Amino acid sequence: MRRRRATATGALAAAISLAVALVTTTVTGAQTTPDRTGTISALTYNVAGLPEPLSGSEPATNTVLISPLLNDYELVVVQEDWVDPVPPIPGIDFYHDDLISQVSHPYLSTPATPPNGTDPTRPSALVADGLNRLSRFPFGDVTRVRWTNCFGGADTSDGGAGDCLSLKGFSVARTAFADGVEIDVYNLHGEAGSTALDEQYREEDYVLLADFIAGHSAGRPIIVGGDFNLHTDEEPDSTVYDTFLAATGLTDTCEVVDCGADADQIDKFAFRSGGDIELTALTHQFERDKFERADGEPLSDHDALAVTFEWTAPALATEPTTSTSAAASGPSVPAAVRPSFTG
Repeated sequence: MRRRRATATGALAAAISLAVALVTTTVTGAQTTPDRTGTISALTYNVAGLPEPLSGSEPATNTVLISPLLNDYELVVVQEDWVDPVPPIPGIDFYHDDLISQVSHPYLSTPATPPNGTDPTRPSALVADGLNRLSRFPFGDVTRVRWTNCFGGADTSDGGAGDCLSLKGFSVARTAFADGVEIDVYNLHGEAGSTALDEQYREEDYVLLADFIAGHSAGRPIIVGGDFNLHTDEEPDSTVYDTFLAATGLTDTCEVVDCGADADQIDKFAFRSGGDIELTALTHQFERDKFERADGEPLSDHDALAVTFEWTAPALATEPTTSTSAAASGPSVPAAVRPSFTG
């Protein structure tokens, strides 16, 4: 076969053909996916952990029965859960160790140290705030804040409810429910009692909490759960609660879920969205049938309240990716390509 000399036209055609066959590696920008959503199964429970017979329940029997039931919830905030002081008080037992004895949550708060009468600002206090949390999601440092005032000691003949025997207040910890989804979770135990001073101090307490939220959680998503000790179907508690919600931008769970006759119970959850995290409540259920003994007696003098929350957050941007594709702007002829001869 006779060999042909490559012409300039032929060489150019070969080069173009080669360039078209080549692929170029391009780096694309960050990729996004649709908004992310998730749910949080939360529980608030006053476990009535005062020593018997001071407790309104039978914690020596009931607390070990409560423990495994908590595993069904991803986030648990409890009230009246105390540890034994050091040195212990003779003849007095507390039940925190029993409460956590069968839980599987990887993240547990460290109970506050009992003052045992050594706090000069409240020498009547024998126990700390009783506020603890169990979580399947990691959380940061727990900040604890005591209510400024209290009324009522061991002698309840004055109508008080023994609030000055403890360091009641609220706690908060920033909790990571997913990558980029951090929510400030508050746990509280409100002033009890029905005297005029109790009512005054409760009102002051919720002003204190609202002011704290304004500074600590400005613009952030929030979940608040606990024993509010507010009968919101009665005055002045109704106004105190409405004022607190308005000041903080919180929404009571029962505003978005039909709670029926349970809407005004003193154990509550409230929430708000913040930043680019949207929060809402999906369910509200007092677990009365679950948290009871075989003889039908409840495991506490409070009912455990379970609420399912749903969060929505923007998609996470992925790392830049590489892909191969034909050059979009048409082939270019590499300088190294030279005309060749074909046989």
